[in-house]
Amino acid sequence: MKKNIISLLLTLACATTALDAGAQWKPAGDKIKTPWAEKVDPSNVLPEYPRPRLVRPDWSNLNGLWEYAIREAGAAEPTTFDGEILVPFCVESSLSGVQKLMNEKQELWYKRSFEVPSAWKGKNILLQFGAVDWKADVFVNDIFIGTHKGGFTPFSFDITPYLTGKGAQKLVVRVWDPTDKGYQPHGKQVSEPKGIWYTPVTGIWQTVWLEPVSASHITDIKAIPDVDHSTVAVTVSTANAAAGDVVEVALLDGTQTVATAKGVPGSEMRLHVANPKLWSPDSPFLYDMKVTLLSNGKKADAVESYTALRKIGTMKDKSGIMRMTLNDKPLFHFGPLDQGWWPDGLYTAPTDEALLFDIQKTKEFGYNMIRKHIKVEPARWYYHCDKEGILVWQDMPSGDMGNQWQPRVYGGGTDKDRSQASIDNYYREWKDIMDFCMSNPSVVIWVPFNEGWGQFGTEKAAAWTKNYDPSRLVNPASGGNHRNCGDMLDLHSYPGPSMFLYDAARVNVLGEYGGIGLALEDHLWWDKRNWGYVQFKNSDEVTAEYVKFAKELEDYVKRGFSGAVYTQTTDVEGEVNGLITYDRKVVKLDVNKVREANQKVIKAMTE
Repeated sequence: MKKNIISLLLTLACATTALDAGAQWKPAGDKIKTPWAEKVDPSNVLPEYPRPRLVRPDWSNLNGLWEYAIREAGAAEPTTFDGEILVPFCVESSLSGVQKLMNEKQELWYKRSFEVPSAWKGKNILLQFGAVDWKADVFVNDIFIGTHKGGFTPFSFDITPYLTGKGAQKLVVRVWDPTDKGYQPHGKQVSEPKGIWYTPVTGIWQTVWLEPVSASHITDIKAIPDVDHSTVAVTVSTANAAAGDVVEVALLDGTQTVATAKGVPGSEMRLHVANPKLWSPDSPFLYDMKVTLLSNGKKADAVESYTALRKIGTMKDKSGIMRMTLNDKPLFHFGPLDQGWWPDGLYTAPTDEALLFDIQKTKEFGYNMIRKHIKVEPARWYYHCDKEGILVWQDMPSGDMGNQWQPRVYGGGTDKDRSQASIDNYYREWKDIMDFCMSNPSVVIWVPFNEGWGQFGTEKAAAWTKNYDPSRLVNPASGGNHRNCGDMLDLHSYPGPSMFLYDAARVNVLGEYGGIGLALEDHLWWDKRNWGYVQFKNSDEVTAEYVKFAKELEDYVKRGFSGAVYTQTTDVEGEVNGLITYDRKVVKLDVNKVREANQKVIKAMTE
C-alpha cells in the first residue's frame, strides 16, 4: 500500500511538472498561424512514429521542451542556457517558443536529459534524428559521439556505450548553419528574407527519438519494383550482422502472404508477386512488408514496412511525341509547386494532420502530382503521398548560387564554379536524399537542379542520378540552363503557359507557370509588398484566370507537353500566389471549377 501511494505521488508530481512546462510554453510572435497551432501540446509533440517504412513497436519520443542557448561559434558548452525551445520546431519559428534569427557566426546549443526504460535492459539504444539543419554535433553524458552534415535527411547513433547505468542521461546537441552564407543546400532560406526568399531554418526540425534494438539489427530497407517481371527487388541493410545471419522478407495483401524470400544481409532478393495489384493515383495499393533478421536461427530483429508495384517510363505516342507513362500507359503529370512551408513551424508542420492536409487538398483540386520544391519532407509526408496516391517530383534543394541563368536558350547560361568541397557536398547530400526517398512509390522523378541556381556539371549530375536510380526519370534542370541530357526538357513560363523550346527526343514539360496572386487581409505574413506574378482582387477573378490558363495549357498538351506544375499550393511568406492562404484557413479558388479544368488538362494528352 505504501509503495502504491509513493508511486501515485510520483505520477502526480510528473504530471504537475508537465503541466507547468506546458503552461510556460507558448508560440512566439504575432504572425498568422494555422488552425493546428492551437493543437500543439508541448508534452506530446508530433507523437506519431516518424518512420513508416521501417517501424518498430518500441520507441521513446524525445520531442518536447529542451533547453537552448545561442552562442558565438567556437565557444564552449554554455554553463547557463537562454531558456526553453519546443523541439522539433526550429529556433526561428513561432512554435519553437523562441523565434530568434541566427547568423553564420553563431551556434545553437540544445540540452535535455532522458531515461532509458528498464524494459530495454540488454538492448542497444539508438538515438535517432529526423533532420537537423545543417551541421549537428552530438554529445551524450559529456562525450562527443559524432557529427552529421546535411539539413534534410535522417541520421542516428548507437549511444549504448556512453550511457551511465540507471537514471538521467545528459544529451547535448550543437548546431551550426550558415544558411545562404555557405555552399550547402538551403533551398529558399536566406539571411534577409524578401520576395520569393524566406526565413532561415536552423537546428532540429524533425522528430528526435530513442529506439531499442539488438546488437545485430536492421538499418534500412530498399525496395524497387519491376512491373515487367512482377517482382520487387528488396535489399535489407543491417548493423553488426555476423556470418550466417539471414534476413527473411514477406509481402502481404491484407492477411494473405503473396511472396517471400530469404537472403544474407545486403543482398538483393527478388520477390515474385503473381497477378500484382499496381499502384497509381487512382488506385494507390500498398503491400505490407515484414522483415526479420535471424541470427543463429533466432529472431534478432523484426520490422514492418510496405511497398508497391508501379512503373514510370516514357514512350512515343501516335504523333511521335515523347510522353510519360505510368504502368506502360500514358499519363499527364499535373500538380502544384509545393514548398512545404508553415507560418507557425516554418519547415515543420504543427501536426501530422496538417502535414496530410496539403496533400488531400491537392487531390481535391483534381491534381495527380506534386512537385516538392527545393525541400525534402519528413518520412511521414512521403508515406501520406504513397497512401493517398499522388506522384512526386523530388527536387534537390539548391545551394551555392550565383551563376548566370538563361532559361530560354539551349546551352545558354553559365555553370557555377563550385569548389571541390561544394561539389563533394552536393553529391553526398543528393545521394542521402535519394536513398531516403528511394523506396517510396510516389516519388517518380528526380530533379537535380532548379532554374540554374547553383547549377554545375549538369550532364554529369543527370547521368549520375540516372545511374544511381535507373527506375525513375531524371529532370536535369527544371527551368534551368538547358543541356541535352536526362529524360526531359523542363520550361518555366510566367504567368501563362508557353512552349518556347521543344525537344523531339525527350519528354517536354512545363515545370512552373501561373503564380496568380490574391492578397487576403488577415491572412498575410507581413505588411510589406506582397508578391505575385499577377494580382487580382477576389476569388472569382483568380479562378477565371486559372481556368483561362488551363484552357491554354490543354492546347500545349496536345502539341507536346507531358506534364505541368502550377505555382503554387499555398501562399508562402511574402508570396500570395497560392491556391490556399499561408495559414491554410482560406481556399482562394473555386475547388469545383479548378478540378474540372485540371481533369480536362490531364485527359487532353490521351484524347
